[in-house]
Amino acid sequence: MDPLSWPALLGHAAWRLLPVWIALAATFALSIGFKRRLGLYGRLFESNVGMIGLGIVLFWVFTAIFATQIITFDPLAQLSGMKNALPGSPLKTPVEGAYSHYLFGGDSLARDVFSRMVMGAREVLKIAPAATLFAFMVGVTLGLPAGYFGGKLDTSLSFLANLVLAFPVILLFYLLVTPEIVQTGLPMYFAAVLFLFPILFFAILFNARYKTDPPRRNLYVGLTLALGLWAYAGLAFNADPTGIFAMSPNLLNVFVSVVFVNSPGVFRIVRGLVMDIKARDYVAAGQTRGESPWYIMLWEILPNARGPLIVDFCLRIGYTTILLGTLGFFGLGVSPESPDWGSTIDDGRKLLAIFPHPALVPAIALMSLVLGLNLLADGLREESLKD
Repeated sequence: MDPLSWPALLGHAAWRLLPVWIALAATFALSIGFKRRLGLYGRLFESNVGMIGLGIVLFWVFTAIFATQIITFDPLAQLSGMKNALPGSPLKTPVEGAYSHYLFGGDSLARDVFSRMVMGAREVLKIAPAATLFAFMVGVTLGLPAGYFGGKLDTSLSFLANLVLAFPVILLFYLLVTPEIVQTGLPMYFAAVLFLFPILFFAILFNARYKTDPPRRNLYVGLTLALGLWAYAGLAFNADPTGIFAMSPNLLNVFVSVVFVNSPGVFRIVRGLVMDIKARDYVAAGQTRGESPWYIMLWEILPNARGPLIVDFCLRIGYTTILLGTLGFFGLGVSPESPDWGSTIDDGRKLLAIFPHPALVPAIALMSLVLGLNLLADGLREESLKD
């Protein structure tokens, strides 16, 4: 069997990604058709930069979703004769029913680079958005009262945030996941504290909104506490008997590190926005009506700060993606054999001068996702300024 030419190779790769193209086309068609009803997201389709960024991000999101259908081989499988195989190389020992070629070549352990790139998208997007969301929950929950009330509370929280921000991010991130720190149990203690904030946020949110409607408030707060504590027990302490909410120790270490490193930055942004917005007339009107401070913070100030926060959320996912890649490159990622892009780049760099494709493919994937997130943030910023 002959190697694939570059046009044929790209054609085969594009065909494997057919579910992604279909999902992209359907998403864009529906979004453009209903953009007048979709608020800020709909207005994003009036910005060329925003559309390009959204397209790149959605490409990788759908790649992660359909990864099992897209991959041509098990990303951990090692096939005889395919060590450092060039892109488009046919299998040395064909297996009946298996794909016939390594589309993007093989790495130093004879694993398929294309399949590892595709499955790596799932590994990255499984951690980065969720960890960033948790960091926002921590930052928003602490930043709102700090900016609104000020005083000693603001001074104390700002001091702690500045203390964390004083460390170089990469160094702090690196230290938190080293085996010596992990053995002390520090990541689990961090998880026990940080994972409480989403429960606290939603409980306060519903209590403030439905304070005058006790039956509905009790229902929403009760559901929040029940589901939240169930998830909290599983994620923080791996104590969920059903196994629905669970994290491996390595994943927990990385996840907690991302949340801890990102939370102070979110706190500073939220605090600054609240200090500006709380001087507006509608906040004074709410105070005059006798609305509670948490109602004003969560239902009047926070919605009016959504533009900058959404932009920062997109940018922060990009930063987190780079941090995860850096950890994987240092061998401190989720697991040594993980197909995440950082680990794959680290595996390929050892023979970079001779066989560049094992490192180049995941590096381009990582770069494109971060670029897409930055372009999406630019589009969102451009449209949010029109409000």
